[in-house]
Amino acid sequence: MAASLIEYAQFLHDRELLWPRVPHLQPVKATPSVQRLEGVRIVLWDIYGTLLRVSGGSFCLTPQPRTPLEVALEKTIHEFKMWHSMYRKPGPPWQSMIAQFLEYHERLSMAAVRRTGDFVDPDLIDIWEAIISRLFDKEYSYDEDFYGDRRQFSEKVAYFFHNNLQAVEARAGALRAIEDLHAIDVRQGLLADGQVFTFAQLLRALGSQGTLPPLGEVFYPDAVLISHELGIRKPSRSLYELIVDRLRVQRYQPEELLHISCRLETDLVPAKAIGMKTALLAAEKSGLQVTAAQLKDPATRPDRLLTDLSQIVNLFGIA
Repeated sequence: MAASLIEYAQFLHDRELLWPRVPHLQPVKATPSVQRLEGVRIVLWDIYGTLLRVSGGSFCLTPQPRTPLEVALEKTIHEFKMWHSMYRKPGPPWQSMIAQFLEYHERLSMAAVRRTGDFVDPDLIDIWEAIISRLFDKEYSYDEDFYGDRRQFSEKVAYFFHNNLQAVEARAGALRAIEDLHAIDVRQGLLADGQVFTFAQLLRALGSQGTLPPLGEVFYPDAVLISHELGIRKPSRSLYELIVDRLRVQRYQPEELLHISCRLETDLVPAKAIGMKTALLAAEKSGLQVTAAQLKDPATRPDRLLTDLSQIVNLFGIA
């Protein structure tokens, strides 16, 4: 039986490979607003930039400058022994693949959306499946017993690639914040941009801070929505409407949901517009997206401002 993605992640960890590291944190000057917030029954965490520190500040597949992409492609080609089955050009291997990668990404980004105002979220597994399919023109092979069918293989390639493209690590106090909410019976969920492997990245990162409690008890299934499920990313209104509709069936109203993110424009503004409460995490410069005008405008201003994840329990009256 093929390894699961979680098993594959452990396999990579056991090999003690060298991975990129998240740059040192650069704090911002901000005054927290952490007084009790009445009526919240579910906390919806953003992932990249909030629970996870990530190089570049947010999830991205086509960074500028291109150096991280070039390095990630080079390492992926080497790891999965793709070079001899590629249509090669003079120069390093990544030069023969980067145009393909960007072409597939652009093509998927231009796909039609069902609703005006939604934003396409290209699936990295689709990109790698398309690239890998071309390798079979030149007798490419891999260990199917370990990696699985072509789709499963593409998923593992995408995971390896992204871990070389963007470094991730759990934000200081992330696991403790989740545990603290769990201890006071506050339900939690995830509302975030991400891919199939995002949950695996989150679990591995949080696991570095201690033993995870049972996930089924911590993250309420109906309150977990990652963008790849719909193929659209924030600030698509459809993402927010879907999770609100799911939770309304379970007798949760929008004003009982609290969304936490470091991005105001793409994450918290649409959450507030649909009726959720919002909390901005201003813990570091990287990934923080907010303007003074947005903080002053009642239509966009977050309900609370955190500078550290440990402050989350203050919103529930615990000092």
